[in-house]
Amino acid sequence: MIRIRTLDDLTLPAGARVFYRVDYNVPLDGARIADATRIEETLPTLRRLQDAGAAIVIASHLGRPKGERKAKYSLEPVRAKLADLLDAEVQWAADCVGDEAEAKASQLKAGQMLLLENLRFHAGEEANDAAFAAQLRKLADYYVNDAFGACHRAHASIDALPRLFETNRTAGGLLLAKEIEFLQKITNVSERPFVALLGGAKIAGKIEPLEALVKLADTVLIGGGMANTFLAARGVPMGGSLVDKDSIEVAKRIENVTLPVDLIVAGDLESPTSIDSVDVAEGLTAGQKAFDIGPKTIVQYDNVLKSARTIFWNGPMGVFEKEAFAKGTMAMARSIAEADAITVVGGGESVEAVKASGFANRISHISTGGGASLEFISGETLPGVEVLKKDEG
Repeated sequence: MIRIRTLDDLTLPAGARVFYRVDYNVPLDGARIADATRIEETLPTLRRLQDAGAAIVIASHLGRPKGERKAKYSLEPVRAKLADLLDAEVQWAADCVGDEAEAKASQLKAGQMLLLENLRFHAGEEANDAAFAAQLRKLADYYVNDAFGACHRAHASIDALPRLFETNRTAGGLLLAKEIEFLQKITNVSERPFVALLGGAKIAGKIEPLEALVKLADTVLIGGGMANTFLAARGVPMGGSLVDKDSIEVAKRIENVTLPVDLIVAGDLESPTSIDSVDVAEGLTAGQKAFDIGPKTIVQYDNVLKSARTIFWNGPMGVFEKEAFAKGTMAMARSIAEADAITVVGGGESVEAVKASGFANRISHISTGGGASLEFISGETLPGVEVLKKDEG
């Protein structure tokens, strides 16, 4: 079992400045935040730190600006949303290091908050640069990390920075502790049957987690574009469907998975003239593309999920953003919500899907980390977790 230092291990004097690393890498529609889940999930830690009398310096990345200042990746819309959610003032620094950031951080009083501009506007963040970390270190006396979604990255604010604090001044926040607790219910599963439901567009990037889950789970159900590749690898004609050709050999190698028995197909995603259900045994014609799992598969997968005691779901069953191809994903969300089981939903599109389904409040845990949760399950070492591990000696 992985055990990290938590807020319970921190002794914060009133007015102590805390560098609070979060993952506010939220989806934006222009300046509008399309999904504020990652912000909302940090509110309990922020309130706990405020109640302790801490002055909080909040830091995050957003997007992939690649070390350059780009207006579309500014965290200013996030500052406004956070202030609204907390019903409190959140001060703003136009850079994450330098004179302004240091001055504003030093002037913070107990309970006040300062949000820094995007860490990735500096190349030193992704380079895990010691000098950049030293600049960030000037802003606070304590370090708290809730950015689980970035913990698989050895970046400066995740890895190099906490090493510059005394160990007893670093900890994981409430969100990070919760992520580790629930994901370990998957990696150290005791409640069986354990069913993994995996979807999304491609196998690439999910090979190690797939192989780990095949060993861990009693049943692995496959849907989405990922299923297309597995079916193609087994010789099923997939017409014009999305197939991850680079992963065909991997799909042939991974055998112990359950695949759809029927698919919802159309000739075009945007303007389909006809939508049909096709049995996998018949295969798809050249003009057909698979966009969802079919009704027979929904029934079959629902029966498996109903008997489960532990469920992990990562990736939609189809193009759920389009109503015509959302039935499979929405049905699986309902099945998981109604199961008498520990239920964990992985990050990314899975979070959007379960929120769209209306069943999010019936899931045991919705992870904020897509890639991080998958790497954790596959047994990879996460730098952001390693640096906060308790010394069991």
